[in-house]
Amino acid sequence: MTKLSLLDLLHVTEGGDVRRSLANAVDMARHAEALGFERYWCAEHHGMEGIASAATSVVIGHVAAGTEEIRVGAGGIMLPNHSPLVIAEQFGTLDALYPGRIDLGLGRAPGSDQRVAAALRRNLDSNPDAFPRDVVELQSYFADDGRTGIRATPGAGADVQLYILGSSLFGAQVAAMLGLPYAFASHFAPQALDDALKIYRDRFEPSDVLSEPYAICGYNVFAADTEEEAQLLASSMQQSFVRLRTGQPGKLPPPVEGYRESLPPQLSGMLDGVLSATAIGTRDQVREQMNAFVERTQADELIIAGSIYDHEARKRSLSLAAEAFASEPAAA
Repeated sequence: MTKLSLLDLLHVTEGGDVRRSLANAVDMARHAEALGFERYWCAEHHGMEGIASAATSVVIGHVAAGTEEIRVGAGGIMLPNHSPLVIAEQFGTLDALYPGRIDLGLGRAPGSDQRVAAALRRNLDSNPDAFPRDVVELQSYFADDGRTGIRATPGAGADVQLYILGSSLFGAQVAAMLGLPYAFASHFAPQALDDALKIYRDRFEPSDVLSEPYAICGYNVFAADTEEEAQLLASSMQQSFVRLRTGQPGKLPPPVEGYRESLPPQLSGMLDGVLSATAIGTRDQVREQMNAFVERTQADELIIAGSIYDHEARKRSLSLAAEAFASEPAAA
């Protein structure tokens, strides 16, 4: 059966601040835990006023401390921004503090623009071999196999589960080659989803950690008691995407009634593309959309996103998504 998990972008809302976003993160993780979700992930972004998870490993520790059983991790760490040794030490520390609960999703996108990448002292290496090589180095530190000649402390022998993230075909190839689980960012970049999943499954090589492919797909859910309310909730994320694509990123704005209808065709079409892996509606409507997506993708796990301005409305949406996914269709 397909599992459900939570991807939290730790949005800073208009009128809110980082402190509130971090407090909300723990509350949301506890809520997901109570709903029986498999894992809670946050992601590395830098130089973005509206996202509070730049210090990703610190946020993971904060959330893990406030929960009991749910897996907690990065979805993901942008490995080109870091030394693999430093990441091994950070996540080895997290595993020592919260044993058996820590995930490490690895991506190769910058998570920032060129100026911020330079401020991070990132080497903007375009060599496609660099990312797989760094992943293998990181695996070596955790395995403590001596291949690097350096022992990561903490890190050596840590039970950290690795995942390869992607929004293109490259990550699918890396995950298949290394025999690792694969998470596709279909919640904001769904265009290559079907091709990426096919490549991953067709080329998968069994490994010591995984005997067969395991695919996680990002999926947005905006659920409410009425379709009109759900559409209104979704307008915050729609505004955020439009602002990002038009060079005006910022904090997550409050919902605006009729926002989608107010957009010119070009921007409305853009939203149709980037948000195609999205369910909006009542519990029954969301159930139908989620089930259709799972049937199409055969995903082993959906990781639920959805940028909703009001914290309690977001918790309600997550509850309805869980109910929808567990429920049978209503009788005609």
